[in-house]
Amino acid sequence: MKQLLGKFRTVAAFTVAWGVLAGGTAVGATRASADGGFTRTPPTRLARGVTYSEFRMFLPRGIVHGHLLTVDLSDPAVSVDLLHPAAVAARAPVSELADDRDAVGAVNGDFFDISEAQHPEAEVTGSSVGPAVASGRELKAAVPDGQRFGPTLPPGATTKDVLAVGYDHRARLDRLTLRGTVRSHEGSWPLRGLNQYALPQGGIGAYTARWGAVSRERAVCGTDTDRGAGCDTDTAEITIRHGRVAHAAAHPGAGVIERGSVVLVGREQGARLLRALHLGERVLISHRLVARLPGRLRCAVGGFPVLRHGRPAAGLDTVAVTMRTSIGIADRGRTLLLMALDGEKGKHQTGLTVRELAGLMSRLGAREAMDLDGGGSSTFVTQDPYGEAEVRNHPTVERERPVANAVGVFSSVEGIPRGGSPEQ
Repeated sequence: MKQLLGKFRTVAAFTVAWGVLAGGTAVGATRASADGGFTRTPPTRLARGVTYSEFRMFLPRGIVHGHLLTVDLSDPAVSVDLLHPAAVAARAPVSELADDRDAVGAVNGDFFDISEAQHPEAEVTGSSVGPAVASGRELKAAVPDGQRFGPTLPPGATTKDVLAVGYDHRARLDRLTLRGTVRSHEGSWPLRGLNQYALPQGGIGAYTARWGAVSRERAVCGTDTDRGAGCDTDTAEITIRHGRVAHAAAHPGAGVIERGSVVLVGREQGARLLRALHLGERVLISHRLVARLPGRLRCAVGGFPVLRHGRPAAGLDTVAVTMRTSIGIADRGRTLLLMALDGEKGKHQTGLTVRELAGLMSRLGAREAMDLDGGGSSTFVTQDPYGEAEVRNHPTVERERPVANAVGVFSSVEGIPRGGSPEQ
């Protein structure tokens, strides 16, 4: 039955597309706009406060086909959260992440560490670039700007940029900066990393049980301006267990970090400071992600802003064309728009530049928008009639690519909350 429903959707989608291409109006499709370049299907209700629609934009180089979730955050039955694997240094398909939390819909999230060809000695971590907050819990902080994966950041953007949703049910563009310290009788030093695949030069980073079992070697590779630079040899790693130094090593290690323990990794000056600590010495570690705007955050995902106050950000790329995923904000934070393009081959379809993406999100009604990971990572998922996650778009790779995180949408059913983690 599920296969038959899938075939029916394919036939219906083809019928709409054919009607548009033929210059008519297919059943279920809106008429083209005045310039003849854009069509959008009427919204279909997926759950309370959540609707789905498709759109097509016609460019000289081909057709841009996309999928859109419109989420009413002002509805108390609706919530949004960051979906992620069990470990920060891990990846999973969006459909799997959505199924695990019973999400009504989801799109892939932040860019992530996907390749270490320049550092064969370092294990690929799969960890995301930017800060991550899920169910009110701070999972990680941002890597240095020069260590990110993905397209070049536009002027003024940083890896600390996030799209966040607060416990006030409002969405916003924000920036999360790590504030932390390492204290011992030797002194007090700034903490400059939290569960990150790359640490700033001269810094100390903390790794908790949430990091996972992946090697921490990648943390000391590259520089603040050159991701491909070699791995540092002036390093140190200290394990703090129940507030005291339990183990010391010259190089970053691997393996599961026990609950109640924190591993400190230092490079250059940070390593020299850690080497001053002694076994049994008491060490206090504190950290938090500080937002620019007030209000407690339920979730936050990294990316970079492409639309602010209804206008495209300055310096957006106008050359590279690929499939895109984006998340937009409308109605002063009360409405969230989750969008991913379709990469189906053989349909004369094309992607967008980042600058074109900003224009598209504005056309869809967003006042602010963020570019998320694209290309083979672009994945758009909704629940099918049986409550299972179904990939609506066609990723550009053969199979659904595992990703570091995703943005999930939830809607209560007859007053029963969905989505696992309760609000704290």
